[in-house]
Amino acid sequence: AAAGFSYVGAYVINTYKSYDNFLQDKYTLLPAVIIICVAVVMLVIGLIGCCATCRESRVGLGLFLAIILVIFVAEVSAVVLGFIYRERVKTEMQGTTRSVFDSYDGKNSESAVVDYLQEQLHCCGVKNYSDWMTTQWFNSTGNNSVPLSCCRQDAKNCTGHLDQPEEL
Repeated sequence: AAAGFSYVGAYVINTYKSYDNFLQDKYTLLPAVIIICVAVVMLVIGLIGCCATCRESRVGLGLFLAIILVIFVAEVSAVVLGFIYRERVKTEMQGTTRSVFDSYDGKNSESAVVDYLQEQLHCCGVKNYSDWMTTQWFNSTGNNSVPLSCCRQDAKNCTGHLDQPEEL
């Protein structure tokens, strides 16, 4: 379990590097760091439990049970807090994502991140392709189209024009 948590935490931190323009708040990495810390603590607790079991120590097993109960309470608290704050995180993510989409010009590094995100997540815009109609890039190009990164991967002749929404 500790190895699994360590992998998940490291994966989240590594993935953050690809999306750091969207996640401007550095506290976004806090859950990943907590997961890695929990993995280290779980490893230590597992060793305590194994040693207590091998030695058949009642005190060691009692300590192991108490630690496991504290961890269980912490996990339940984390789930409850995640449930309570999910809308706040969703709203904050949408606002940050919209600001990055608004700064899209097709040339800067943030534009490359937007293109990468849309290709990786197979999406177009924050909610859908109509989000592009309010951006400065859409108004400045005047060609009534969205970036080519919005095109479906199986669409062969996609130009990004809004008159072909089935290809987006």
